[in-house]
Amino acid sequence: MILTVLQDGHPVLRQVAKAITPSYPNLSQLIKDMWSTMYRCDGIGLAAPQVGHSVRLFVIDLDVYKDEHPELKGFKKVFINPQLEIVGAQKVRLSEGCLSLPGVFKKVKRPAKIHISYQNEAFEEVHETYEGFASRVIQHEYDHLEGRLFIDYQGFIGKLVDRVLKVLRGR
Repeated sequence: MILTVLQDGHPVLRQVAKAITPSYPNLSQLIKDMWSTMYRCDGIGLAAPQVGHSVRLFVIDLDVYKDEHPELKGFKKVFINPQLEIVGAQKVRLSEGCLSLPGVFKKVKRPAKIHISYQNEAFEEVHETYEGFASRVIQHEYDHLEGRLFIDYQGFIGKLVDRVLKVLRGR
């Protein structure tokens, strides 16, 4: 089933998503529907909050970039309850877009390398380190779980919004 992708301004997009357990209702169907929705929208990643579920889940398929980035061949993953850590101080600025902000593209400066711990669909613990394009896409989708959009990194207003969100979350 194709789900509705929420647009900027919907309150679910600004909530910090909650962790889930294997007993989360209809989890397999939600994941299947997220894949279908992402492909229908020509996306490469989709987070559960974007389809109205404020839970810590996102899907990414980067195989389409395998010719430009051979390391992305077969990269199709489900990330459940992820926790992200920045590795090193190097940052890279690249253009990003988002299914929740159609037609909007902005350059965003993000850490070049990350380590992510998450559970796969079988709720097995996974620990991986990424850099390059995969790192960027994972960070973008992870931000959705933290109630952030890529436009929050833009200029004074973006920094102000990010700071307010951190204060509200007690960080």
